[in-house]
Amino acid sequence: MTVMTRKTAAMVSATPNGPSLQQRYDALLEGSDRGSVEWLNAQLEQARHLPDDLPANPAHLEGWSACHAADVAQAYAAYLEQRHQGEPRRYFATRAQALWFLQQVAPTKAVDGAWLHSALRHWHDPRYHGLIRTYLEELGSGDPRCNHVLIYQRLMSRLGCLEQLQLEDDRYLQGSVQLALGLYGDQFLPEVIGYNLGYEQPPLHLLITTYELAELGIDGQYFQLHATIDNAASGHAYLSIQALRQLCPADDPRGFYQRVRLGYRLNDLGIDTPHLISRFDLEAALIQALENKRPFGQFMHSDRCRLQGRTINQWLAEPGAMPRFLQALQAQGWIRRGEDPAQSRWWKLVEGPTAPMYGVFTPYEKQLWHDWIAAGWQSRIRRVPPGSWEVALTPGELSDENAEPDIDNLIERMSGNRHAAPEGLRATRAYLRATGMIQEGAR
Repeated sequence: MTVMTRKTAAMVSATPNGPSLQQRYDALLEGSDRGSVEWLNAQLEQARHLPDDLPANPAHLEGWSACHAADVAQAYAAYLEQRHQGEPRRYFATRAQALWFLQQVAPTKAVDGAWLHSALRHWHDPRYHGLIRTYLEELGSGDPRCNHVLIYQRLMSRLGCLEQLQLEDDRYLQGSVQLALGLYGDQFLPEVIGYNLGYEQPPLHLLITTYELAELGIDGQYFQLHATIDNAASGHAYLSIQALRQLCPADDPRGFYQRVRLGYRLNDLGIDTPHLISRFDLEAALIQALENKRPFGQFMHSDRCRLQGRTINQWLAEPGAMPRFLQALQAQGWIRRGEDPAQSRWWKLVEGPTAPMYGVFTPYEKQLWHDWIAAGWQSRIRRVPPGSWEVALTPGELSDENAEPDIDNLIERMSGNRHAAPEGLRATRAYLRATGMIQEGAR
């Protein structure tokens, strides 16, 4: 996870007259470059103008990483003390805000680890083994219970957030950077190492996010996993420094390290986590959800039901009328804000399998309704136990264990987010067997 929190809104979203970030992201997922080398160079040029907190001498990286870990631990201890003294949650005022955040960062989480994909081709070279090991652990070594992308997808499925929100284009920036680095990693090896160095230092916001998601009854396994696996003692943060040491060329260590620093700064393009979370506006999100639903519901209601003298169909037929629609629901007594939502007539229409409007709103949209109606009223927070996800491997999956593998084909199936599909999981396990990269456990 990224170290720094001082990010810039300035970015190069696309080459002139080129695709949007989302279009570039989708193309990279499909393995298409579409000028991505030029685009990546443009991002690096942006990063050139940013500061970083890396030591001038790479020999001091271990001490820098240890200090960073100590600073984060101290700041987190102070946060916990503040919470124990009665301070409110720092990030998520409502559960709806947490669900909104999880959807905002989904494009990046869907390609977790992608920047290291090209390292797989160098399994014969032990200098790359730290990077390869990091990538394989992001993929859960082919175990569907441990694949990071699958863990996040399962979380979103349990929360009812599979329907993609309409995201601002910059939400695809970091995912596009990661995919481009993974596609052209041999050409941008120092930058990949630098990006990896930054991404794998556990930040404060990761610990706070994990804590507050748990308070809101949301399984934070994905975030907790990164808090442990990225540790500076022996985890991905440690491996990132070792990779720099092993792959730095003897003939130009200074030039190599300067490129590493540029790659490190790529982490700071876009908006950082705390500022992203602070962008959430509950009422605006609810109004946007209603506006998205409005065209589909404007002919579905009986004219017997009226609000402020207008039928529901009339309300839904008018673009931009949803703020006044919310006011009308309150004026007519259908919504009693600041109270338990169960006391509002409107909530009874949308919540529960026998509700007249059952299925009209997604779980996320219902959470928007719930938190907007509650307006500060707090019910007892219910912790939701993590869902179990046991997947048995069928004998057929291992039937080709003794077959001669096509390494290049396996690597292709482990790219982007393809590794999270059943075929990609099988490819990951086959790659481990073929390369001898299987890590032995304690005996």
